Amino acid sequence: MADKKDIKKEVTAATNPRGIPYAPFVDKVEDYVTSRADVESTLKKFQEMISWETRAHTRVRKYQFMETNKQRAAVGHTEKIPDIQKTLDMVQFLKTRKPGSEPIETTFELNDTLLAKANIPPTNEVYLWLGANVMLSYPINEAEELLTTRLATAKQNLKNCEEDLDFLREQITTMEVATARVYNWDVTMRRKEKPEEAISGGKSGSPNG
Repeated sequence: MADKKDIKKEVTAATNPRGIPYAPFVDKVEDYVTSRADVESTLKKFQEMISWETRAHTRVRKYQFMETNKQRAAVGHTEKIPDIQKTLDMVQFLKTRKPGSEPIETTFELNDTLLAKANIPPTNEVYLWLGANVMLSYPINEAEELLTTRLATAKQNLKNCEEDLDFLREQITTMEVATARVYNWDVTMRRKEKPEEAISGGKSGSPNG
């Protein structure tokens, strides 16, 4: 019995690189339940793994909850990467401008519906939006380094999200199969424990009726 408990602890504690727990793979139900008395507690543990109690006390699946969050994060990274790449390309272009070069005329966006023209002389300094209405000036080399790092981080985060989404889908399937196997085992054991009913070949009573 102790060995089986150790196995269960190891399976439950295992996680992927981002800390998402593996769902228990139930190959043999007997590895998790040794009698019908263990069924309820085992199913409860499985349900705790796939369920999440929200503040509104509405039960949703924990893995599905994490899946939704990962999908939102993936969308955010997917939208962010082109913007970072575009900004980095512009910084690298400005870096190639030599002192004394003629200003270049460009059009930039003030808001979604308003554009303005500007003449940009060679520069060693750029301003970057950092979010939350914050803009800071950076030497052009530091700006390039910062944007390169942010781009690599965003790409890695997107890759992690995609891996986690695949992982979560696998765990949802595994968890559903595990729960079904334990439940079906319990149903089978219940049937075996019922006393066999006498099979009558005809109506009870005197043959002379």
